[in-house]
Order: sequence, then C-alpha cells, then structure tokens
Amino acid sequence: MARIKILLPEKFSFSCKIPVRITDINYGGHVGNDSVLSIIHEARMQFLHHYGYSEMDLAGAGMIMADVAIEFKGELFYGDIITASVIATDFSKIGFNIMYLLEKETNEIKKTIAYAKTGMICYDYSARKIVIVPEVAKKKLQH
Repeated sequence: MARIKILLPEKFSFSCKIPVRITDINYGGHVGNDSVLSIIHEARMQFLHHYGYSEMDLAGAGMIMADVAIEFKGELFYGDIITASVIATDFSKIGFNIMYLLEKETNEIKKTIAYAKTGMICYDYSARKIVIVPEVAKKKLQH
C-alpha cells in the first residue's frame, strides 16, 4: 500500500510552541489525528501573524485551503509541548504550500511527531473567486 511521503525543506523560517490540550486527547489516550490538523492550523495562524498577515488578509487577499497531507511519525500526550516549524514554499500564480515539522522534546531528546503540508490558494471571499498571490506577501513569506 502506497503511503504519503512529504519532503520537507532543510530550513524553516518560523517556529512556535503549542501545548497539547486535554481536548486534543482521544479515546486511545493520545492526540487524535483530527487534533493534529487543528495544531497545524494554529501553527499556520501564528506563522501568518508573525509576518503581519491572517488567512483573511494576506496583503489584501484571503486564503483558502486546497489540500492537506499529514505524515504521522509519533505520538503526543497531554502536557507535551510541540515545537512547530513552518515555511511557505512552491509559490505559483494563485497559491503556495505551507510546510510543517512538528516535534516534541522529552528528556532533552527531540522526537519527530509529524510532517505536514497545506496547499493554500489566494481567494477573494466577497467576490467568491480565486485571485493572484500578492507579490509583497510572496516576498515576505519566502524568507
């Protein structure tokens, strides 16, 4: 059976810490796959905020998620602190990818939890149509 393989870049332009909440825990006693998607969403919001943007205002354009892929590598538990490393890559005329590396540290040892990618498309919510990636945002997010 073929598995998703996400190729991460060597360097990331941003990282943040995200604590695991009790509401992230599923019946298996660990963070559920749906919660990992929420954690990625939080990392994306912090990444955009760091550059002065939001999903509704990327230098005048909105954004909508076109696709998502997550490659699970390890477990998370209540009380873990996630380091989420993030970078924007693969810009096209109308969109780009955001890549994520989720890690936790236990006893001074880093453990990879997940690789992820979200495909983002620039979108005008009032006109309900796809728009071009603003050049100023493209330049800012690529560093």
